[in-house]
Amino acid sequence: MPIASCRLWQNNHYKHYDALTIEFEVKYKMTSVPPVKTKVNEVKNLNEKYGEMTDKRLTVLETHGYAIGNVIGVGSYATVKVAKSERHNSQVAIKIISKFQAPGDYLKKFLPREIEVVKGLKHPNLIRFLQAIETTHRVYIIMEYAQNGSLLDIIRHDTYIDEGRSRRWFRQLLDAVDYCHEKGVVHRDIKCENLLMDNNLNIKLSDFGFARGHMKPKNGTSPLSETFCGSYAYASPEILKGIPYRPQLSDIWSMGVVLFAMVYGRLPFDDTKYTLLLKQVQNKVTFPKEPDVSSACQSLISRILVAQRHRLLINNIRKDIWLTMSSVAMQTSTINENDSSMAIKQTKSKENHVQHMKTMNDKDSLKMQDVKNTKNINTDTSKYDVNIQLQNALTNDCYNHGQNQNSYFE
Repeated sequence: MPIASCRLWQNNHYKHYDALTIEFEVKYKMTSVPPVKTKVNEVKNLNEKYGEMTDKRLTVLETHGYAIGNVIGVGSYATVKVAKSERHNSQVAIKIISKFQAPGDYLKKFLPREIEVVKGLKHPNLIRFLQAIETTHRVYIIMEYAQNGSLLDIIRHDTYIDEGRSRRWFRQLLDAVDYCHEKGVVHRDIKCENLLMDNNLNIKLSDFGFARGHMKPKNGTSPLSETFCGSYAYASPEILKGIPYRPQLSDIWSMGVVLFAMVYGRLPFDDTKYTLLLKQVQNKVTFPKEPDVSSACQSLISRILVAQRHRLLINNIRKDIWLTMSSVAMQTSTINENDSSMAIKQTKSKENHVQHMKTMNDKDSLKMQDVKNTKNINTDTSKYDVNIQLQNALTNDCYNHGQNQNSYFE
């Protein structure tokens, strides 16, 4: 596919500006797409607009038992609405894609591939694909609806996540990724924004836009991927170097970054400059002094964020002492001070994390670009202001609910 057509696809398709990077189908080529500015107060107008213009659309969905609610996400050629489903007896999220506005490559190749991948997956820790409806003018994708935001929302609110919750959620992420890999599916975009929370605050892995199927090892040999996609901050060294890689191991690396982000409330690597990032990911990961994280947790992270030949596999991670120890054991291993001193330490730690969380949010907006040409790396993080991100959240092709900014597009 020529680069020009790739850009057309990018500018019309993936608009997860704070969460998702854009994938070139040309070897070693990646780029970022600038956000389209839309005012938050336009959401009401959009609801009114679609209420006036979509009588036929609503009729199509109503015939399938969906009572349409408000617009919760808007993109260049797609809209996401919440709906009540009689068939499923629950709320659902419906992505409405315009065939007239979506690029041909997306409609003919990428959308069918995504649907083909997700319709074969069913796991309690995956956002569930429910139904796809195609008409002359539109495609409707019905998905499970998660009301409690994303993991990133929780980190933003709490500044960091205690080891008890982190361990529970990391186990759920491990289960979801293990299931996908056993099905021959690699996700290739695991990050905090793509981990949604259900009503019981269970992890739901979402957004299979970069996923690929038929990647199960055969005859002891794992297929290699040469499509370099994902987000800088979560990308493995082999992806950043632009060499053929085992996507399962890159998924595991991204899981290690997620675990680090949970327990420390910040990302482990500085992704503002490609050369610095590449150097950091090839060295031993370093841990901040605060908050206080157990040596067992640090050890697990250290054995995930390493070169792929030494990286832990999922079966080894599952047996790790940090994942198998009880909550009581975890508390005993991390709390060695009296209550008053610990309270002071935690208060100080949370204060120190306020600035770090702004940095983490800024980095979420940095996108994969041409990893072979560092001159194309955008190092200006000043424009990725957190408040601007939240204001522009509804312009992205992502799932939104209230102040939550969740990657729900598949």
